[in-house]
Amino acid sequence: MVFIFRVLTYYLLQPAFYEAFGLTVVEAMSCGLPTFATCHGGPAEIIEHGISGFHIDPYHPDQVAALLVDFFDQCQKDPGYWERISETGLKRIFERILRPLQRLAPLKHRQVPLHTYNRHSLSLSVIGPKQWPFLSPFSSLVFCNFRLAIYMLYVSLLSSPSPSPSPSPSPPVSTFSVSLVVPVSTMRKSIEDTLAAHRNELVSLLSRYVDRGNGILQPHQMINELENVIAEDEGMQKLKDSPFSIVLQSAQEAIVQTPFVALALRPRPGVWEYVRVNVYELSVDLLSVAEYLWFKEELLDGECNDKYVLELDLEPFNATFPRPTRSSSIGNGVQFLNRHLSSIMFRNKESLEPLLDFLRTHKHDGHAMMLNDRIQSIPRLQSALAKAEEYLSKLLATTPYSDFEFDLQGMGFERGWGDTAQRVSEMVHLLLEILQAPDPSTLETFLGRIPMVFNVVIVSPHGYFGQANVLGLPDTGGQVVYILDQVRALENEMLLRIQNQGLDVIPKILIVTRLIPDAKGTTCNQRLERISGTEHTHILRVPFRTENGIMRKWISRFDVWPYLETFAEDASNEIAAELQGVPDLIIGNYSDGNLVATLLSNKLGISQCNIAHALEKTKYPDSDIYWKKHEDKYHFSSQFTADLIAMNNADFIITSTYQEIAGSKNNVGQYESHTAFTLPGLYRVVHGIDVFDPKFNIVSPGADMCIYFPYSEKERRLTALHGSIEELLYGAEQNEEHIGILSDRSKPIVFSMARLDRVKNLTGLVECYGKSTKLRELVNLVVVGGYIDAKNSRDREEVAEIEKMHDLVKKYNLSGQFRWIAAQMNRARNGELYRYIADTKGVFVQPAFYEAFGLTVVEAMTCGLPTFATCHGGPAEIIEHGISGFHIDPYHQDQVAALLIDFFDQCQKHPGYWEKISEAGLKRIYERYTWKIYSERLLNLAGVYGFWKHVSKLERRETRRYLDMFYILKYRNLVKSIPLAVDEQH
Repeated sequence: MVFIFRVLTYYLLQPAFYEAFGLTVVEAMSCGLPTFATCHGGPAEIIEHGISGFHIDPYHPDQVAALLVDFFDQCQKDPGYWERISETGLKRIFERILRPLQRLAPLKHRQVPLHTYNRHSLSLSVIGPKQWPFLSPFSSLVFCNFRLAIYMLYVSLLSSPSPSPSPSPSPPVSTFSVSLVVPVSTMRKSIEDTLAAHRNELVSLLSRYVDRGNGILQPHQMINELENVIAEDEGMQKLKDSPFSIVLQSAQEAIVQTPFVALALRPRPGVWEYVRVNVYELSVDLLSVAEYLWFKEELLDGECNDKYVLELDLEPFNATFPRPTRSSSIGNGVQFLNRHLSSIMFRNKESLEPLLDFLRTHKHDGHAMMLNDRIQSIPRLQSALAKAEEYLSKLLATTPYSDFEFDLQGMGFERGWGDTAQRVSEMVHLLLEILQAPDPSTLETFLGRIPMVFNVVIVSPHGYFGQANVLGLPDTGGQVVYILDQVRALENEMLLRIQNQGLDVIPKILIVTRLIPDAKGTTCNQRLERISGTEHTHILRVPFRTENGIMRKWISRFDVWPYLETFAEDASNEIAAELQGVPDLIIGNYSDGNLVATLLSNKLGISQCNIAHALEKTKYPDSDIYWKKHEDKYHFSSQFTADLIAMNNADFIITSTYQEIAGSKNNVGQYESHTAFTLPGLYRVVHGIDVFDPKFNIVSPGADMCIYFPYSEKERRLTALHGSIEELLYGAEQNEEHIGILSDRSKPIVFSMARLDRVKNLTGLVECYGKSTKLRELVNLVVVGGYIDAKNSRDREEVAEIEKMHDLVKKYNLSGQFRWIAAQMNRARNGELYRYIADTKGVFVQPAFYEAFGLTVVEAMTCGLPTFATCHGGPAEIIEHGISGFHIDPYHQDQVAALLIDFFDQCQKHPGYWEKISEAGLKRIYERYTWKIYSERLLNLAGVYGFWKHVSKLERRETRRYLDMFYILKYRNLVKSIPLAVDEQH
């Protein structure tokens, strides 16, 4: 078969209408054949379209022919094109088929890296039955089955103690020789090519890295060194034009340990390679994830010399789960899952059985919904649907369900199909379409309309969660606003759907948070509080409890970990009492809420959705490798462990942006940063999360349109608040609410509002302003955040930032140009404050070092305020740079100042420029960021993933057992090391 592939075929065409896996595709690619395979089924995951092969749609023969014609045209124009596709196909097989087999080998052989063998021609004898007794039942197949030969070849490599396998001391019973071409890493080859063409230049640059001493280099440091080298010697410009420039652009960090420089390379979001260069010997090695992390751990000067390190690897548990392969597909999990589910259902009628079972077992409060016991099989279901369709066609579209309920019940249908004849008919038609020829959009629409979500629990333990007088208190900001707006929109959508489904169920939403007896004038000491603007949504507060009783005071979000397990147990009882049953969906928020949601989901057996808001690992650079330095203050070991458990346990994860999952071309995403990392001395994460997992979905929130609306809508403006806003901005009195004077009221205002912590970087904006004489001449600066007096804060970070703010005011003598206002709790006035700033033709600046989404960015843009926001995180997606706002890099203050100066210069030269940016920002918001779109999408996701959980429960159970072990053996021990808080009054 190998000979046939290599000699008789120039390419492989696999045109099946559906292929579950595609073994011939793997075989052909293993032999170096460019492969064209069906996009329906497994080959769509094996092949990266246009890179390691091509996807074809057999339902469109003309497109298939055009693709083949184009391929051979390219081969004629570019002599190396055929070889490139061949080599990338081999690389794909090596990475996805052969390398995972390494885990089957004994532990001692896993340390033998594959890259020590000759990749260009791996040829050796594979021994027969005597040396491989487990193969003896298949001895007649060993030498004619290419698949088995490949497997035996790989195991032979792992079993060899050295790079050159020595012959067996005993004569083989029989042998078979196979030659496999394994491609060199693309990035490794680029470095080797550069060494060959520009040896001196590359050595000079790498030597500069080594000369900096052992440590971690960030991307900007590596690029800066290249720029410095070029500035000193123009001949070094060759490096910029060499293949190494591509390597450097994809480098996320470099680990320097003389004489080695190891690079973590990210050719595209979600895809990583690791290489190590010996600067003295000019050799290049490809590293596995574990090898790279081990090399990184060596930076700690022998602190981690234990050879037996716990490695967390969740990849094997997800091997059977479908997932996309293109970076552009990340965050569109539900679309991919619908395609996968519909392709499964397309096979045969037996594949539709899970859907029938799902509909038959669907109940609420013990009452059957959708189908009753009269329908026991797919043929019976089809017959009943056809009968119902004919029956309904004779009724008026507006006929209420109650008029024909008993007739449908006799056919086998229960409540849930709709409230009128028209809606029931639409549902019946959708299901008939699915049974006849499933397609993704029809399946999503049908699953989204099934009544599945009536009771929702939303978990957010930390901070002061309330509706008034809480914003700006420690650990209390955008997340509270997000959830309050979320539940209002969610309740409205649930009520609408329940009505359209013909049900009389009353939905309930509970926001489970911490009860704080010492509530600081808020309602956080009340057990139950109804959310204003809703009828069936409440805040349910449960106290943190220890053996010594209830904790009375606020606790930092970094210190909550010892309380969460008991909190989850207590919350479970309180939820059951309020709902008189179990919820249908639980939504976790932030690390602590997601862990509690995990514990509750496992206990109650319900669907779990996670919302991170912000994962701390990306906020604090190198907080993994140097976790011990931060442990006393932040307890990152517990938090990162909790994050890994929760994100892998979730049925689906929603994020506000793509950046939150997989970053951008140049920046690593929050979730992506958990793919591989190490906590030296604790454990090593070889595969923590896969950003290609279809559980990820982008569902962007909006701003409350009742509070945040354009400054130009004069009739809606809250003019009654203008007096208090003027006093807030320009009042001469210096007190605990505001300090600083704005002497020239004719200047536009640069405005910012955020929590006062290091990551939000309000002090960085003040420093940027203070340094720029030109900017100070053009505009005033107003910031809102934190306390004015450090004595009023209990938050360690906030105290440090308060002190820094006062120092900056003195250092740059900002009197007359700067106003610092303490955190404002009144959302309605905050909305009018944005509009008041817009009246001055000012701007809003969001200067965070990292922002997961950027709710204040959406609020400001919704009010028509031109916005400058960090390029690190979600705002980079919300804003189209130069069109609907501007991206800023807070790590380069001079560039931020220059961009602001240029904007105000343009406004002076072109009177309509400010309005142009303002209107473009509003247009962007209306198209992408509304709560109506959000709530519809969230409930659709709950339907699809609820069905998927029903179908795939066995596989998820295996993952859950692994996570349970990790929780019990690692997380609980870490939490025990965190000291419990002590109430002051005790």
